[in-house]
Amino acid sequence: MHGSSGIHFARAAFQTGLISRGRLVRDLGENLRFRLRGSTDERADAVRARVGDLIAGVPVRDLQRLAPRVLAGILPRLYPQMLERAYAHQDAGRPVFIVTAASQEMADLLAHVLAFDGGLGSRSEIVEGVYTGRAAGPFNYREGKVESLLQVGASHGIDLARSYAYSDSESDLPMLRAVGHPVVVNPDPDLARTAAREGWEVLRFDRLGLRLKVAGGLAAVAAAGGAGSVLAQGRACPVARGVRSRPSGAERRGRLRSAKSSLLKANRNRAS
Repeated sequence: MHGSSGIHFARAAFQTGLISRGRLVRDLGENLRFRLRGSTDERADAVRARVGDLIAGVPVRDLQRLAPRVLAGILPRLYPQMLERAYAHQDAGRPVFIVTAASQEMADLLAHVLAFDGGLGSRSEIVEGVYTGRAAGPFNYREGKVESLLQVGASHGIDLARSYAYSDSESDLPMLRAVGHPVVVNPDPDLARTAAREGWEVLRFDRLGLRLKVAGGLAAVAAAGGAGSVLAQGRACPVARGVRSRPSGAERRGRLRSAKSSLLKANRNRAS
């Protein structure tokens, strides 16, 4: 998929009151850094720590009820070409698993919706139906993904030397090197250099990626509301402090006139 799945969890959590607007803005900023620079170990560890703090004391059912909102954000960002690849593997007799740093619950859900054979995610401790905030296994990131691959290989009789792995991030190099057929998809710069040096297959879906970057940026601003200016400008504003600030009638009419003028100008340019 394009971008990080974590931001869609953050939006769903905000919409249902699980996190604050300020927390959402910070997560939007982290998502933007992920898109521009890729992932790092430090940011991944910080994200897992934040998620642990967030879910501590939350009933499992409450997070399960976020699933429809999260899926509504993720599914449109899946590359159809990758789904075709996955289904072609299945048709050739190869089981397909999602391997992700996201929660095991989200991995299971996506695997079910996409008709894959299983999901491997990061597990969180649950006691009497409530999350404790503690991990229940290794973080499914970097070498943690290799641990998951070895476990599923042993339990399902899968030969990793004959298996395929797909990723867009340098952080997945351990996983890619653990299989016989590594493939990189819209790779970040570090992974692209490694793929060129190693002679790995490279898939690029740039046109879709460009459309989604534009749409994702607009959606992020819309979701954050006025707080988006805090992220862009790095300063406080009335909306960021929780006070709603609405433009006056004159301001709204002025903005409408400006928008109409820009539209007419664009139409004249296209006609000429």
